[in-house]
Amino acid sequence: MSQIDSLPALREVIAANDLSARKSLGQNFLLDLNLTAKIARQAGPLDGCDILEIGPGPGGLTRGLLAEGARFVLAIEKDRRCLTALHQISNAYPERLTVLEGDALSIDPLQYLTPPIKVAANLPYNIGTELLIRWLTPPQWPPFWTSLTLMFQREVADRIVAQPGSKAYGRLALLAQWRCDPQIVMSLPPEAFTPPPKISSAVVHFTALPAPRFPADPKVLERVIAMAFNQRRKMLRSALKGLGPDIEDRLVAAGLKPTERAEQVSLEGFCNLARQIQRT
Repeated sequence: MSQIDSLPALREVIAANDLSARKSLGQNFLLDLNLTAKIARQAGPLDGCDILEIGPGPGGLTRGLLAEGARFVLAIEKDRRCLTALHQISNAYPERLTVLEGDALSIDPLQYLTPPIKVAANLPYNIGTELLIRWLTPPQWPPFWTSLTLMFQREVADRIVAQPGSKAYGRLALLAQWRCDPQIVMSLPPEAFTPPPKISSAVVHFTALPAPRFPADPKVLERVIAMAFNQRRKMLRSALKGLGPDIEDRLVAAGLKPTERAEQVSLEGFCNLARQIQRT
């Protein structure tokens, strides 16, 4: 394995700082710097961009992002044990890396970042989906980011890109595909990580669309989707009866069959229904 910079190999960094991965923090480390650089390249050209990274751990992806030309990286890390290794990277790339210790769910990163902003991260498994939903459902669109390049469990990645009619199709696919173009760009086996997780992983690249694919009020759409998939085995007329006594008429007006189930309905169909519901 060749080095991408003059810093020590990640195995040496982990050994020197006693950085055994902690299951409680959702940690699985990627130690191949060529692989982390390849993930960084999936984010597209990085020069002229600020990057937000969540859960950098010992800094494998961080080094990839900097080596690939990121203008600036803001890394948020909850595990204090990783800070020494991350500060060594900061010293090697002066004024291009800032490390914040804390919980990514409670830190506002925007005061540290200058557009254009991309997000790239090997997300901790225990907060990955929650962070993604936050990034997909901001109060205003377009969001602060132009793209997301994120690693998930393969099961989650499949749910993000799922199409109608599949078991993986649901709320996550609809939220992602309404406002973004999500694509699985890399697959990683368990043995790529230390320690190896029990599941495979995948990198998903999201490009933010300038506007949603179909018009709909975000809150109404999210409510309709949540109700439909909370009882996905039921027909729409039953699953959505809480939206009003005339739900069958509204389904028909939206071009949907009241006897269909949620997993059969396209994104456009849900947006049509959200507009019909909003007219009440």
